[in-house]
Amino acid sequence: MFIYLVLLAILATVLAVVAGLAFRGRGIRMALVHRVRALLDQRNITSSGDFTNVIFLHHSTGRNLINQGRVRQRLTAAGFQFWDHDYNWEGLIRPDGTRTGYSYGIPDDNTDPDGLARLFAQHVYSWPLNAFSGLMQHEVIAFKSCFPASNITSEEQLQQYKTWYLGMRAVMDRYPDHVFIVVTPPPLNPAATDAETAARARAFANWLKSDEFLAGHPNVFTFDFFDLLAEGDPSAPDLNMLRADYREGKDSHPNELANQTIGPLFADFIIEAVQTYRTRLAAGDATP
Repeated sequence: MFIYLVLLAILATVLAVVAGLAFRGRGIRMALVHRVRALLDQRNITSSGDFTNVIFLHHSTGRNLINQGRVRQRLTAAGFQFWDHDYNWEGLIRPDGTRTGYSYGIPDDNTDPDGLARLFAQHVYSWPLNAFSGLMQHEVIAFKSCFPASNITSEEQLQQYKTWYLGMRAVMDRYPDHVFIVVTPPPLNPAATDAETAARARAFANWLKSDEFLAGHPNVFTFDFFDLLAEGDPSAPDLNMLRADYREGKDSHPNELANQTIGPLFADFIIEAVQTYRTRLAAGDATP
């Protein structure tokens, strides 16, 4: 069995490299090591069919939200397994907070909208032979872009974002045995944006939580991280930008107060989304 898995891993790695999916800056050896570890660990990633196996794909902003907002502890107390996936070099983290020592190999480590679209376009295998297949081992998949995605400098870029997310939503529709939680990108620090760009970021977040995006897609939910972090006073000079009490200097990373405040809300949103979807399934209302 072990030799079979190794051979599968080698084949997957060769295909990944040919397709340009090798880990950024890590090369073939690291991609092979991670793929073998993911295959060997598959039996430890169990789901019971009740949507309690959760994974959150993120980068540094998500890491801070989890750690400072005690997201893992809150979900664990509610009976959930909370896995999370950081940058590829940080990798997959178990529900007990320990590192697995491997990552699913997110293509180019890119969680911006274009990278997420590329991720969702991958074929789904029963084995974690690529990044999306790894994520699909979990029943509930939450994912987000980081604050650079809020640098929407034109209407054309905004429309492209919507096109990518519509394509991703079409993939989500094919898997009613999964719950997908879209997390809106966080806003930028005022030092890193301007009023028009920030307004487009708000428009994108509003669209992701609108009926236009969500209605008729019962296994898709949107957590509006942007709105919770952004200044909402129309008269404020930093309207639609990272709020003053949630920022430090020119850094666009939300501060500890932001994470402590929003972390419990994020955990509770995941719990409520799962409960809502279970109700929809029971009522026969889970067909797109």
